[in-house]
Amino acid sequence: MTEKFARIDLHPNKVDNHQMGLIFEELIRKFAELSNETAGEHFTPREVIRLMVNLLFVEDDAILSKPGVVRTIYDPAAGTGGMLSVAGEYLLEHNDKASLVMYGQELNSESYAICKADMLIKGQNVGNIIRDNTLSDDGHPHEKFDYMLSNPPFGVEWKKVEKDVRAERESQGFNGRFGPGLPRVSDGSLLFLMHLLSKMRPAVDGGSRFGIVLNGSPLFTGGAGGGESEIRRYVLENDLVEAIVALPTDMFYNTGISTYVWVLSNRKPAHRKGKVQLIDGSSFWRKMRKSLGSKRKEMGDEDIATVTRLFGGFHEAHLATVLDANGKEVARQVVLESEQPPAAPEGGKVRLAPLSRIFANEDFGYRTITVERPLRDEQGRLVLGGRGKNKGKPQADSALRDTENVPLSEDVEAYFRREVLPHAADAWIDHDKTKIGYEIPFNRHFYVFEPPRQLAEIDADLKQVTDRILTMIGELSA
Repeated sequence: MTEKFARIDLHPNKVDNHQMGLIFEELIRKFAELSNETAGEHFTPREVIRLMVNLLFVEDDAILSKPGVVRTIYDPAAGTGGMLSVAGEYLLEHNDKASLVMYGQELNSESYAICKADMLIKGQNVGNIIRDNTLSDDGHPHEKFDYMLSNPPFGVEWKKVEKDVRAERESQGFNGRFGPGLPRVSDGSLLFLMHLLSKMRPAVDGGSRFGIVLNGSPLFTGGAGGGESEIRRYVLENDLVEAIVALPTDMFYNTGISTYVWVLSNRKPAHRKGKVQLIDGSSFWRKMRKSLGSKRKEMGDEDIATVTRLFGGFHEAHLATVLDANGKEVARQVVLESEQPPAAPEGGKVRLAPLSRIFANEDFGYRTITVERPLRDEQGRLVLGGRGKNKGKPQADSALRDTENVPLSEDVEAYFRREVLPHAADAWIDHDKTKIGYEIPFNRHFYVFEPPRQLAEIDADLKQVTDRILTMIGELSA
């Protein structure tokens, strides 16, 4: 192996640091994916890291540009240290007098070794990189950080550490890392999110901001009162979520699923307080010349800059797609809420799709109410309770029991009168069973209805096709 490398001229004059970084990443990606199906889960494409770093630092440029600034950054699933490295590069580009002290933890021994070597080369304290399972053995139990980044494994079960996680929650509650709740054992993504929450520097000491990549499941999985819903409730009711950004599909080397960057902070600027920004970045990509595993798309510098501007400016915006008379796309433009969309060309049209939307925290909350119907005997008479608080009251028929989700912003009784009583006049609400839940239906907020074509237009197309078929049949017969 050494002899083969010795034959290649890798002098910095021939291969610069950026190119060497790409070679390094390609080797890691290639051999990690060969080892097993989930080995590539720790590897994050460089442009995704750049976007996350931009979102992390964009609101702090004024602070980070001061000479002598020292800040800490942490990655609990550090892999080979890519996120920490890109964050360091960003800060160096913007302020070569600033210092970023890096911390991390990694389970995979080979990735840990590479990360530690990388930190050694960068002059970092390698003692800040810990090898162990972050969820069961916190390597930095008493540390708080200014910034954090993470791309934890998607949809990986946490059964191996379940005993330790549950024991910590039961013994420490909110004084530990997992007080808000526990997700299903089949997906531990939200455990990493709660771990990062526990590492936030208190707001009185300057606070923290972190970015974490998650799949779509943590946005909506689990009903009211369930672990996932309670975790979402905690971060939203405590005003910790700044933004969620949807990434294009086919961005990662080992999966083509939809992914989202969550940005959380306990030091929101005044104009963001009580608000959550959703950004649909799924259309900002370019096709790669050659696929790398499942990765077929990448975000260019312009794509990253557009999403960063939308986040940094806290803008609501639409994406205007200009179509010519034949329905072919001729241009795309980001249109802020205060701007006019571009004019449509002759015979063409402009299609508007929401790109960035801003919501109040409570917009994602709801109450799950239990609607009961009376139990009746064989003669159709009401069955009444015989004792206790139910004495003389109609008994509920469990077979007719139903639930309704009522937005927190809406009065429950008004909803009940409007939506339930017209269809079931004898129904009532069992208020003792009411639960509060939170979900973030991202796709619903960005759905654009496209009306079907006019029937006459479809008939004309069908006639054209059938006429062509009849002509072809006639030619064959001749």
